[in-house]
Amino acid sequence: MPNLVDFSGRPFHFIGIGGIGMSALAYILVKQKIPVSGSDARSSHITQRLEQLGAQIFWQQSATNFDAFRSGVPFATPPALPSDVPLAATALATVPEAEAHSTAPQALPQVVCSTAIQAENPEYQAAVELGCPILHRSDLLAALMTRSRGIAVAGTHGKTTTSSLIGYMLLQAGIDPTIIVGGEVGAWEGNARLGQGPYLVAEADESDGSLIKLFAELGVITNIELDHPDHYQSLDGVVEIFEQFTHNCQRWVGCLDCPTLRDRLKPDISYSLDPDRVADYTVLNPQYTAQGVTATVLERGEVLGEIQLQLMGQHNLSNALAAVAVGRALGLDFAQIAGGLAGFQGAQRRFEHRGTEGGIALYDDYAHHPSEIRATLAAARQRLSAQAGQSRVVAIFQPHRYSRTQTFLEEFAQSFQDADLVAIADIYAAGEKQVPGLSGQTLADRVATYHPEVSYCGSLDNTHQFLSVALQPGDLALFLGAGNLNQIVPLVLKDLAARADRATDDCKTSSAL
Repeated sequence: MPNLVDFSGRPFHFIGIGGIGMSALAYILVKQKIPVSGSDARSSHITQRLEQLGAQIFWQQSATNFDAFRSGVPFATPPALPSDVPLAATALATVPEAEAHSTAPQALPQVVCSTAIQAENPEYQAAVELGCPILHRSDLLAALMTRSRGIAVAGTHGKTTTSSLIGYMLLQAGIDPTIIVGGEVGAWEGNARLGQGPYLVAEADESDGSLIKLFAELGVITNIELDHPDHYQSLDGVVEIFEQFTHNCQRWVGCLDCPTLRDRLKPDISYSLDPDRVADYTVLNPQYTAQGVTATVLERGEVLGEIQLQLMGQHNLSNALAAVAVGRALGLDFAQIAGGLAGFQGAQRRFEHRGTEGGIALYDDYAHHPSEIRATLAAARQRLSAQAGQSRVVAIFQPHRYSRTQTFLEEFAQSFQDADLVAIADIYAAGEKQVPGLSGQTLADRVATYHPEVSYCGSLDNTHQFLSVALQPGDLALFLGAGNLNQIVPLVLKDLAARADRATDDCKTSSAL
């Protein structure tokens, strides 16, 4: 499909343009002055940014969104493309005549969809009836990558942080990469940036198997686990997809700390936090503090120097070591690598500090798999141990998808050992049908067989009310999940601030008496 994508100025239309992956691609195109339109259910800061750059966005997924194209008049006439923009200098190809349509075919947009868009979607059906070329999100990313020196970051966990670390490292080294990631990063104020350098750093998504469409100069695999039982029948299917991905990469970097990767694949360049694994890159003397992590890095047994991270946890040290391996593979000096890693402050929803009120610190994290929950809570426990004045780790978890909750029910139940208090919300369906007999209460009951302090909260409103009473000064509260649980974080912060103000007023009143 990459050879069917036309970058010469033909419009692109995104069904579901506000999604984190779709919006990143739309941003890259609109920054190149290519006409972009799309649809979404609601406005957000992401869609607002695209609109400010010139994208046309509709607030419903309707066949009428194509009315302008039916008339043969696109939304905007593309200006002359700058000669110094590497990704848009020339067209990859024109659309074959077989795809032409009698209604102004060259004005018809290339329609981009994600796996979430179903065949019965009315906007999708209208695009098909019009004869628009239909692209999966991964087709567009693959086409962009063929025009660059691609660095594709794959893995069940850690893709966003690792790809962001690599992108930031290259940016600080003056290489000016194009970056497409699955989370928002303050350093480039979003989930994508268009650079003038030769490299494109992007996440390679295994959730629907589409990562096999990417052909990269350098690949990375952070780990391999079953995370999407809605798409894969077993771990073997996941391994096969990753193996095919490695065949599409000229070279690839892999983590030997993952037993599945270590036993079933052989990376060209390896890294591990365990010096006994004899990886190409490893560390000595890691130190976990309230400010982050420091460690001495070894390259094939020789000391390169020390890295200092503002990120928390062993898993983020591993992500940073992957970035070191990539940087060295690209010929960067270790000083450039260490300097870049030291300045990276993280991606949103990756142990993101959302605020502190009344001595209670609130963090937001995207963790939605048992392994991610364990790693994130371990990092929270390390932070708590290293920082005076905090006493409890409170885990607030919103399960994501019925299929994942059902498949990993027992693993989830055993994932909260580093929390002092666990609060479970209702399952975020993400479009899936409810499984009879499975609910947030089901998970809470299973967690309670391994943990002494578990509460089932149910709805987000009930979860908010529970936390406003249950949280205590000194708590580190960690909101976990890939759904919409983080919507209540500002509400909880507001309640905690009001509670602290009342306590102050009561204290003043008592003193006056």
